[in-house]
Amino acid sequence: MHDLLGQTRSIVRQHYALFTPQGLVRAAHPAWPGATCAVVIAPALGARFTMLLVELDADGCGQRTQPADELLIFVRSGSVQVDLNAQVVAVGEGGFVYLPPQQNYAITTECAASLLIFQRRYTPLAGVALPELIAGHAHKVACTPFLGDEAALLQTLLPATPAFDLAVNIFTFQPGAALPIVETHVMEHGLLMLEGQGIYRLGDAWHPVQAGDVIWMAPFCPQWFVAVGKVPARYIYYKDVQRE
Repeated sequence: MHDLLGQTRSIVRQHYALFTPQGLVRAAHPAWPGATCAVVIAPALGARFTMLLVELDADGCGQRTQPADELLIFVRSGSVQVDLNAQVVAVGEGGFVYLPPQQNYAITTECAASLLIFQRRYTPLAGVALPELIAGHAHKVACTPFLGDEAALLQTLLPATPAFDLAVNIFTFQPGAALPIVETHVMEHGLLMLEGQGIYRLGDAWHPVQAGDVIWMAPFCPQWFVAVGKVPARYIYYKDVQRE
């Protein structure tokens, strides 16, 4: 069905953006033959990183095109194989793999798969070696009450060490749970709603959000979230860390 009179919840502002899945446009991407990609956040928007939603066909594949970039790949559905030359890592639904810069890889699948990718140019830190490759699964990452709130659980997918200049976390909110303050900070975010729904304050406006929505938050954008409805709300998000 066509949007009535061009209505949409998608919105782009100077310091944030909200995109609904219904409005995303997919296209071919040189790093992902046999797949279609929606580039949902990119430097063209004002961001300092790129966020992609990739739909792999059964014969789809991915490959490195930017040696200086790092990637975190989160499998939303299906499964993929990551060929690292010396070994092959299988990553299923809910799994993730962090690929450091200069790490050669080839990604293939034997069935359709849906991926979320955070990609950015790595920022070296003097005297600190490059981060290591990491593969894991969200179900195996510990849940920590956020600031002591048992209804707001945080999972940290990557080590909080100086080698990593990005963090990717998963937040799960029980219905009615909320961030305790309106946050304002130097880090920027890229966020994908995985489950449930809620209200996100972005800047000076409040927006209803639900599973499938994408949000970009620029540095110093005031932000706050509350989960609403009858099921938990869950989202995965990126932020830059550990650098001046």
